Amino acid sequence: MNLTNWFAFMVAAWVIAISPGSGAVLSMSHGLNYGVKRASVTILGLQAGLLLILAIAGAGVGSLLIASAFAFNVIKVVGACYLIYLGWSQWRSEAGPAINAETGQAAHIPSVKRRFMTGFLTNTTNPKGIIFMVAVLPQFISQQEALLPQLLILAITMCTVDLIVMHSYAAAASAMQRLLRDPSWQRRQNQVFGGLLMAIGAALLFVRRTPATAAVS
Repeated sequence: MNLTNWFAFMVAAWVIAISPGSGAVLSMSHGLNYGVKRASVTILGLQAGLLLILAIAGAGVGSLLIASAFAFNVIKVVGACYLIYLGWSQWRSEAGPAINAETGQAAHIPSVKRRFMTGFLTNTTNPKGIIFMVAVLPQFISQQEALLPQLLILAITMCTVDLIVMHSYAAAASAMQRLLRDPSWQRRQNQVFGGLLMAIGAALLFVRRTPATAAVS
């Protein structure tokens, strides 16, 4: 892979990572509720999901997947329902996570496995991510070079950028913890992040295949 292609992909990766989406909302929510250290597990789950999507796109399976109207709609509905479920669960939380007066940390924190899987499923059930990878990834891959080394470089670049951005979102939200420990503020915070997740989930229901991919089917 030449330096020009790599640099162009890195710029694209920054734009994608910074753009508000379900991953950013989830990172901020967990950063605010559980702190950056615990949110890191969620962010690692997001990266695992990102790697899976990249592998699917790189293998060419993604093109076949979104070319099928049925398969695309299944992914879209599952992804939308999952985000709406996450949002509703957070929205209906009475006062956010209880804060331990001695440690200053949330008393009720989801397990490491649950936080990781929440991040993983948030990315893997996002049809917009699959569409992007299938549409954009081939533009940065040279047909004259071995595929696997190029995919590894792109994967490392994408995940490194996303890790930095998602941790930045989580850190910014975590910095507000001390200001938002009052139960009324925690309630409002849960409604804001819950509402955003539900809105993103609802928006996914309106995502359509591009004309090019639809024509394949």
